[in-house]
Amino acid sequence: MAAGIGSRYGAGIKQLAKVGPSGEIIIDYSIHDALAAGFDKIIFIIRKDIEEEFKEVIGSRIEKIADVSYVYQDLSDLPEGFHVPEGRTKPWGTAQAIWAIRDVIDCPFMVINADDFYGASSFQIMHDYLVNEMSEDASVLDFCMAGYKLGNTLSEKGTVARGICRQSESGELLSVTETYHIGRHEDGVVRGDDGNGHVREIPEDSLVSMNMWGLKPTIIGILGEKFHVFLQQLQNMPADKRRTAEYLLPFVIDDLIRAGKASVKVLPVHEKWYGVTYHEDRESIVKAIADMVSRNIYKEKLFG
Repeated sequence: MAAGIGSRYGAGIKQLAKVGPSGEIIIDYSIHDALAAGFDKIIFIIRKDIEEEFKEVIGSRIEKIADVSYVYQDLSDLPEGFHVPEGRTKPWGTAQAIWAIRDVIDCPFMVINADDFYGASSFQIMHDYLVNEMSEDASVLDFCMAGYKLGNTLSEKGTVARGICRQSESGELLSVTETYHIGRHEDGVVRGDDGNGHVREIPEDSLVSMNMWGLKPTIIGILGEKFHVFLQQLQNMPADKRRTAEYLLPFVIDDLIRAGKASVKVLPVHEKWYGVTYHEDRESIVKAIADMVSRNIYKEKLFG
């Protein structure tokens, strides 16, 4: 998913920020690790207004080494009968982004953010589950999720939003709660809020979702149906909510779990996350990748 505006990042398109020694961007490392793990098709979900730059910076290169498709997350891509609310410019969110791939996917797939560095082992873990363990039982949808420790996903430059997860003793996801403004305070305690100003302490070993999901194509139809419901409910909301409310993938998956229609296996990942939520984050990931290159985890020139 590379259609995010990146409003907190500042000048420039954060998905295209160069972080590697040979000008690589974060998604280069994700694609490298995905291909090495056994994935063989890349679908870029982008906005029309960044298409030219996106293809120039990355798409044209990746097309030489992998099967590549492009789909576009567009504000006006809505179920029949709905229209963009007056004054809305904010994208609809991750659930709409995945719904956008409805014409180009027919097999189990993995979802990632373009501006998150996940680490090589996460791709291997996800691929192995999709290929070897995902159930074909149609009665309950079998999904999976990479679970990161919250302490490994914080930004040193500001707060972040994360899906705080609960899991069963057997490793099944019980719920995902979107939590905002998560950061370490001056007293060393990590806190976040529920989006309505209710702040709480969050243990650093809490399990979080980084939008790395393993899904079946069946989810696409469900996303369309629930988007219809979301938009119906939106019509009865105040004008400011109609302009800003987001249709998010974790919300949909959480609903499916609670309804007993989906089971999500949590796959623990011990990698440290890096990302460019803020412009100042770039320095940290540049240093981290340089260190990984020095330890021969990645080549100095990733491709070629």
